[in-house]
Amino acid sequence: MYWTLELAYHLEDAPWPATRDELIDYAIRSGAPIEVIQNLQMMEDEGEVYESIEDIWPDYPRKDDFLFNEDEY
Repeated sequence: MYWTLELAYHLEDAPWPATRDELIDYAIRSGAPIEVIQNLQMMEDEGEVYESIEDIWPDYPRKDDFLFNEDEY
């Protein structure tokens, strides 16, 4: 299982909090690439509820991780 920013982007608008099955259903309905669906299917399903993408991909970069000044845009 691997995540990239491009793949994780497809889950940003997911209905958080969500279970693995709900995320798979959302990915299918929203037309996410097959890699997103495969990554979700590879996760262990213990009935866990995920609060955000950070629960799935702990290294998900946040706005603070980028060094740019928003005031310039």
